[in-house]
Amino acid sequence: MRTYTILTLFFALYSITGFGQDKTGLKLWYDTPSGEVWENALPVGNGFQAAMVYGNPEKEIFQLNEHTVWSGSPNRNDNPDAREVLDEVRQLIFSGEYKAAEQLANEKIISRKSHGQLFQPVGQLELTFAGHQDYSGYYRELDIEKAVAMTRYTVDGVTYTREAFTSMTDRIMVIRLSADRPGQLSFRAALTSPHTKKSLEVTGHNTLSLHATTSDHEGVEGKVVFNALAGFQAAGGTMSVEGTDIVVDHADEVVIRVSVATNFNNYKDLGGDASRRAQNYLAKVSGKRYDVLKKAHIAGYQHYFNRVSLDFGATDAEKLPTDKRLENFRNADDPSFVTLYYQFGRYLLISSSQPGGQPANLQGIWNGQMKPAWDSKYTININTEMNYWPAEKTNLSEMHEPLLKMVRELSETGRETAKTMYGANGWLAHHNTDIWRITGPVDGSFWGIWNGGGGWLSQHLWEHYLYTGDEAFLKSVYPVLKGAAEFYADFLVEHPEHHWLVVAPGNSPENAPEEHQGASITAGSTMDNQIVFDVFSVTARAAEILGKDKDFATKLDSLKKRLPPMHIGKHNQLQEWLDDIDDPQDHHRHISHLYGLYPSSQISAYQHPKLFAAARNTLLQRGDVSTGWSMGWKVNWWAKMQDGNHAYKLIRNQLTPLGVVKGGGGTYNNLFDAHPPFQIDGNFGCTSGITEMLMQSSDGSVHLLPALPDALHTGRVGGLKTRGGFVISDMTWEYGVLTAVEIKADLGGNLRLRTPNQIKQVSGNQLKKANGDNPNGFFRVPQIKAPVISGASDIIPLQLRKTYLYDIATEKGKTYRFVLR
Repeated sequence: MRTYTILTLFFALYSITGFGQDKTGLKLWYDTPSGEVWENALPVGNGFQAAMVYGNPEKEIFQLNEHTVWSGSPNRNDNPDAREVLDEVRQLIFSGEYKAAEQLANEKIISRKSHGQLFQPVGQLELTFAGHQDYSGYYRELDIEKAVAMTRYTVDGVTYTREAFTSMTDRIMVIRLSADRPGQLSFRAALTSPHTKKSLEVTGHNTLSLHATTSDHEGVEGKVVFNALAGFQAAGGTMSVEGTDIVVDHADEVVIRVSVATNFNNYKDLGGDASRRAQNYLAKVSGKRYDVLKKAHIAGYQHYFNRVSLDFGATDAEKLPTDKRLENFRNADDPSFVTLYYQFGRYLLISSSQPGGQPANLQGIWNGQMKPAWDSKYTININTEMNYWPAEKTNLSEMHEPLLKMVRELSETGRETAKTMYGANGWLAHHNTDIWRITGPVDGSFWGIWNGGGGWLSQHLWEHYLYTGDEAFLKSVYPVLKGAAEFYADFLVEHPEHHWLVVAPGNSPENAPEEHQGASITAGSTMDNQIVFDVFSVTARAAEILGKDKDFATKLDSLKKRLPPMHIGKHNQLQEWLDDIDDPQDHHRHISHLYGLYPSSQISAYQHPKLFAAARNTLLQRGDVSTGWSMGWKVNWWAKMQDGNHAYKLIRNQLTPLGVVKGGGGTYNNLFDAHPPFQIDGNFGCTSGITEMLMQSSDGSVHLLPALPDALHTGRVGGLKTRGGFVISDMTWEYGVLTAVEIKADLGGNLRLRTPNQIKQVSGNQLKKANGDNPNGFFRVPQIKAPVISGASDIIPLQLRKTYLYDIATEKGKTYRFVLR
């Protein structure tokens, strides 16, 4: 109790906003170079331009990307034949002829045009240092507190240092090469590119220039033109030009500024001037010293990054290089590695998604292949959405903006798809899109027939409103929400047997029951029902807030009542399909019907105890082994199940080198998620899941420490954001006990707190026990139908740990402090 008394006095006397963890631990570091392995290189980026830094002494490589370098050009991929066969496909589904329905959909609904374009690399800046193959004292790092990569090594008694960052304040990459003795920098520099339509030259005797045009793909002509420039500034020594290379001899220091630009204006306009843009980016920084550029970059980056601080404690394990920590983590006590991985996820989101840029794609903004896996597109049946799960709650709302803009654009292109293919109003997107905002179905009926991408993505608009309370934003995106609802209002059809309104054709993404003849196509999958429920609920609620479309909102409420309820099956599982045909031995990576548990909040531990128990059984039956992004989703689900130890088990699985877990994913040496291959969604999903272990705000209250694992029993976090605009300025816990918390009310209103132990307010005000529904509208949870439970089920609600529920009236802008009672 003495400790808690000291903490109480501490809170009474001092403001603890802006506390900091031991930030020396926020580095990825290695004692070996990357070699030729892309997944060993370190990522830097500013949302527009990015690079993978290899750190090789003899041949340094900076593999370059730019957010709009995509194959193809503006195009559409709707299949107008769909409309004439829609009724026939539905009839085949309702007759149980799933394979025939799938075959017809492949012939008449799936796109006959482009199945999506490719996110492509720019090329490489290569620096060759003769004689540097024999080195010692090697060290390289990525400092994620500053977003700066550094390499250092010694050759013949001279220590060489390289620093690189992609500026958060200027649209350039900056590299500084230095040595601890003058006149020691000699190297050859070249730009290379895998593109076939390209030209290379040296301009002004000190600038490498690459002009190129992206690839044609699937009948769509490549029309993205880009220009990459690398300008060299040397102190001492000489610079000369040999062909298309620059040669530096005996310099003291060299600063390289790299800019990349394209002719891309937006998804339907390629009228920009790539060369002028690239030149302007360089010109704006030509007179700025390296230290000035670096200082501005760090300040711009830390404006976002420093909002959240996390400390789980540290052990001697953190003294090892990052690749060794990864190798040992599953058997080691290394809590600060979880901190590093968590903050690395935030680093990646800041670096790959900036206002005005493109959203983070399947690989964020980093890709070294002309034909990357799955084209590095936007897979919107889970992966793109997962990329943005950390955005609001880890206090990075601005990073959400590129996705929110893409949703607006998809609502434009998807309106024509809805009318052309299905004769419906509103808008939709299927399971995949790209920079050209295609919305037609791709890849074959098994995957592409799913039409819930638009409905799911529209929920991100609502989420942004729930966290920010920005009513002007809500008003601006209301037509997008309404359009998603209009599509479903027209597209839903009555099931001939059950008489519910269902999505047909639809599926439960990328899975298929044996009873459907190996076809995924179905009517009324649980995930489809849950997404439609959210679309109708959110649109009606937004209309109410904005005071408009009362009749339409009433219509949506009526339609919602005709949607299928969730079902608990004979294996005590949450059913994936309308029929009770789940296989307990099915270990498929997609568990899409648990969308209702997370990211949605339709399945509540406190309001729907049997559904909650059924969700847990489904998780147990599917098992823990999975690909990288799937493990990330499972961390979130187990956190929602309030089982921190199981969530932590999944984090251990995630932070395991690829190949260790048979049949599963893992993590590469540079901490990129391994699906395999690399997909960035697993990084973002795990960062989200760790947040959900510490704080949740989707079930009518702000729930503190809902899923704290034994391995992280003591710690501190600050800066997490909740629905309703509350910020957990600081929270500490010891041995699983919440000892102190400080909360700022950015919007005011009722703060309903759920805590694992009793607390009291430092001010001395008596805390009021909560009762009834939370009066704060940001925490309103839509009411779902009672589930249909199989007669063969003997489902029993779970025994939840005791919690304490308080209501605190707050005022906008004020801070409230609580300690252990």
